[in-house]
Amino acid sequence: MNALVDVSFFPRHAKPLTSYRPFWAKRFGPAPFLPMSREEMAQLGWDSCDIVLVTGDAYVDHPSFGMAVIGRTLEAQGFRVGIISQPDWQSAEPFKALGKPNLFWGVTAGNMDSMINRYTADRKIRTDDAYTPGAEGNRRPDRAAIVYSQRCREAYKDVPIVLGGMEGSLRRIAHYDYWSDKVRRSVVVDSKCDLLLYGNAERALVDIAHRLARREPVEKITDVRGTAFIRRPGDETAEGWMEIDSTEVDQPGKVEEHINPYQTTSEQAASQGASCAKEDAAKIEAAGACSTGDAGQNASEKPLQFMPNPALVSKKALQREKTVIRLPSYEQVKSDPVLYAHASRVFHLETNPGNARALVQAHGEGATARDVWLNPPPIPLTTAEMDHIFDLPYARSPHPRYADEHGRHDGATKIPAWEVIRFSINIMRGCFGGCTFCSITEHEGRIIQSRSEDSILREIEDVRDKVQGFTGTISDLGGPTANMYRLGCRTPEIEAACRKPSCVYPGICQNLTTDHDPLISIYKKGRGIKGIKKILIGSGLRYDLAIQSPEYVKELVQHHVGGYLKIAPEHTEAGPLTKMMKPGIGNYDKFKVLFEKYTAEAGKKQFLIPYFIAAHPGTSDEDMMNLAVWLKKNGFRADQVQTFYPSTMATATAMYHTGINTLKGVHRDERGEKVDVVRGEKRRRLHKAFLRYHDPVNWPLLRDALKAMGRADLIGNGKHHLIPTYQPMGKQCASKDKGKYLVIPTMVLDQARADAAKKPQAGGQQGTGGRAAAKPAAKGRATPQPRPGQILSQHTGLPPRMQR
Repeated sequence: MNALVDVSFFPRHAKPLTSYRPFWAKRFGPAPFLPMSREEMAQLGWDSCDIVLVTGDAYVDHPSFGMAVIGRTLEAQGFRVGIISQPDWQSAEPFKALGKPNLFWGVTAGNMDSMINRYTADRKIRTDDAYTPGAEGNRRPDRAAIVYSQRCREAYKDVPIVLGGMEGSLRRIAHYDYWSDKVRRSVVVDSKCDLLLYGNAERALVDIAHRLARREPVEKITDVRGTAFIRRPGDETAEGWMEIDSTEVDQPGKVEEHINPYQTTSEQAASQGASCAKEDAAKIEAAGACSTGDAGQNASEKPLQFMPNPALVSKKALQREKTVIRLPSYEQVKSDPVLYAHASRVFHLETNPGNARALVQAHGEGATARDVWLNPPPIPLTTAEMDHIFDLPYARSPHPRYADEHGRHDGATKIPAWEVIRFSINIMRGCFGGCTFCSITEHEGRIIQSRSEDSILREIEDVRDKVQGFTGTISDLGGPTANMYRLGCRTPEIEAACRKPSCVYPGICQNLTTDHDPLISIYKKGRGIKGIKKILIGSGLRYDLAIQSPEYVKELVQHHVGGYLKIAPEHTEAGPLTKMMKPGIGNYDKFKVLFEKYTAEAGKKQFLIPYFIAAHPGTSDEDMMNLAVWLKKNGFRADQVQTFYPSTMATATAMYHTGINTLKGVHRDERGEKVDVVRGEKRRRLHKAFLRYHDPVNWPLLRDALKAMGRADLIGNGKHHLIPTYQPMGKQCASKDKGKYLVIPTMVLDQARADAAKKPQAGGQQGTGGRAAAKPAAKGRATPQPRPGQILSQHTGLPPRMQR
């Protein structure tokens, strides 16, 4: 196995997490679970908590849950950490359950943004919550980060509030809010927190905790990377910073000023550095007496050229560490889509920890004016630090409070989100894909932080030995992307200097290493561990990287696919793909060839399940029609469909709000590229219907659309047609829209129906998909066949209809 070495592939180093002198309370040792009540605190011998964490999720002591990671990390530093999970936010009393924190509150809405957690892409409230026991809904408020922070302030107003988590991280500056359809202020302003920690915050949080423990005032802690806070005018902590305007980073084009209606035409022209046309004509006429010699002399003159002073340039480079970029204010981006698009571009340019500068954005005017200050992103964790985080003594199960009457967590009180990751292992963080619809890069960054092979294999053994109900199958070895483990720039210097939004678009960067050997080694050693029957890969797979290593594809396909492998082409057409920063469908075809080749060599029946997005910015109706034709041609049927969801701070969300392609230069004139934004329920429903072209419920809508688009040739009853001319009689029921986009190969459905016809289920019924089929016929009577026009899908459990 590889030796544990405290190295980082990133050139800039930071103080190691394990180098701090532990807080005095370390003598208490680690707790079986972080306490959620005074009774548990008493059992541990605590009289108070140093830090109280408030979260919108149920407390699951597992490294896939943010509060568990933060709590265990702080515990390892010697602090006594308590957790208040999913408190009743109607009053401040539930927030006093553990008493007054000695150092600070740690607040998060949970693993997900509370608005995404509570609402569908169509802004309809969800009835369930995957992060709550029994999937019970309505256990957290809208904009939970703000509500929890306010209640903490009410409970103990003099205790500092440190806000973090996904919701805080992705709302750190003024942002478009899909649910209210407007630009909202930074969450730092609305929550009135003392500090906001964005991204993976272990490094910043440990530093802040020790400084607060030394009684350093929270308002003086303004130099920690990965933090945001409020600065008032005249704040002495801002001295020594050089401020530049964001237009020096990215020029948004000429800003059109409001015309003063009380100025004359000549005065208006003069204020813009021009003159009135009538005045110009008079001057030209008066200049007719000029000699030709003078004219020739003027023509030979050259304009002055100002050359930069090399000394000043080098001095400015040295001052980059103390340079802050001023973004357009909240009031400006709220009312001006062009400035919002510009601010989004600058924000995404300043995300590399190696070269990012601080950002500042004004909120309010006059007496209420204050700046939201964002320090540069945190320095990525080293391999040793990642191992330290994941090797902490997690119980790997929900808190005993959530157990049912049998003391288990897989019955009525089951937490669905925990069930998904119960037997999974996270091997890395970060993503350099840069997909515009995804917010992983804005949160975790694009520098890959990987664990060591030793640490990963130890966790596989821990799951085998300690997790109740383990049957021998590891459900996932992955992270944000399954196959970016240990990938990065060829040299740390290039990585620190790079400002590209993606390392794999429009093609794979020549400086990116694509060596999958370390990952192949983990797969092989993992499946060789005694007691491990199967290791599946459930994380998203970047197939354009995978095809660079056929050996990896072979190992994956022959040993780590459980019948189906989900990958995400997202679309087939160039228009939307360029707005998503995704590769062309040709890469999917190459991967499919390798997948089928190695599947055949292994003698298995396995299928690719591609995911697609409907109604993404830049997608036309014709694009969706072409995607539907591709699905029909390749024998795919989308089972679960959801439209594009504008998550906060994502690049595609900026396109959705402004109608401007922020991947290119932002301008007010024709140089700026406009984006076709799919708005309105009718058009979003149409794009969703194209993905479910096979569902008769959608056929009337699709017929009208195809006729309007001049493509009535796709309507007919032949195999080459997209939808038929007839409409089935009887009651039809559209499938519920859950999750993302699951596409089922028709050959799989046919096989499932054939198997269902041969194998009767318990109780004498036939069927698949959890629905009972028709009861078997009485003796001497023929098996009933589906009536003509009746829908057949994987949900019906009916045998195939005879061909006519």
